[in-house]
Amino acid sequence: MQSACFLHLWHHYPKSDFVSKLISGIQQIGIGVPDVHKAWKWYRKAFGIDVRMFEEAAEAALMTRYTGDEVHARRAILALHMGGGAGMEIWQFTSREPQPAAFEGRLGDTGIFMCKIKCKDADFMHEEHLRRGIKPISPVHVRADGRKHYYLNDPHGYVFEMVESDEWFGPAPYGGGVGGAVIGVSDIDKALVLYSGVLGYDLIALDESGKLPGWHELPGGEESYRRVVLRRTKPTSGPFSQLLGGGEIELVQALDRKPRNLFENRYWGDLGYIHICWDIRDMEALGKELEAAGFPFTVNSASSFDMGEASGQFTYVEDPDSTWIEFVETHKIPISQKMNWYLDTRKRAAGKALPKWMLRMLRFNRVKD
Repeated sequence: MQSACFLHLWHHYPKSDFVSKLISGIQQIGIGVPDVHKAWKWYRKAFGIDVRMFEEAAEAALMTRYTGDEVHARRAILALHMGGGAGMEIWQFTSREPQPAAFEGRLGDTGIFMCKIKCKDADFMHEEHLRRGIKPISPVHVRADGRKHYYLNDPHGYVFEMVESDEWFGPAPYGGGVGGAVIGVSDIDKALVLYSGVLGYDLIALDESGKLPGWHELPGGEESYRRVVLRRTKPTSGPFSQLLGGGEIELVQALDRKPRNLFENRYWGDLGYIHICWDIRDMEALGKELEAAGFPFTVNSASSFDMGEASGQFTYVEDPDSTWIEFVETHKIPISQKMNWYLDTRKRAAGKALPKWMLRMLRFNRVKD
């Protein structure tokens, strides 16, 4: 069944002729919150995401296209789990009051509806969450592909999915890193041009339609949907590929109604899931490929952008429903802030993974409660 799905995807969304760009995996999901430190403390408790990559207070001068043509200040923390997976960029406006959506988002509303968190054993995590005073909003379900998962809300009401994964960098006795996202789209086939054709999520692990089991606890869960879960057939490569892994993208299309945009009439950086970001190499090649596919950069830092303890080039595109997709080509990261040890990734071959011993040094940036 998977091979048939893969052939279908290959036929309709062929690989690009551009070959020099490299996608190392999902780097992070941006999460807009009222208080970054309170939010991160809860995420440490709930998911074990406790390694600080950077923390910075600055003005988002390049994002005025999405912030009312005004420069706004913010504070951001990028945090990881040493077991593996993408990170969280926890983000707070400091120059304005961040705004919530004017309506309750439902499955299929366009934008990032849910953040996926990896775990090794969903039954254990469900019990452990209850023990820690975190009440899931669903029991453990088994997806059609055999993976166990369940849902919970954070204190802001954002929905998270705990889903079992077989992609791990190191020990993960509790929780895991970000494993992907659930993204509402108005037309899955149009969205596949970007997510499969360019970003390389070319394997359809699930494709099902109707009133789907296991969703009735979620907003809008009793309606009819088509959902497609995408993974990569090709292993990721690049400096951080062993840590980030491939992850999965779940596209959800509402079949009974016209969806609303989760960020309609709001700014980039307001409350909720702001963007999903991929770690890449060769931004110029990626830009040419994206433009050829109909997704030109809407924001481009153009050169190395200083993020305090880290630096790199970043760009944004919009998917067919205006969901923000970020790309970061990392130039400098702190391996150990305590030892003042920073790594310049531009001095390494693009496809070469950093050695595991070096990535394990990131554990010295762990924050303990």
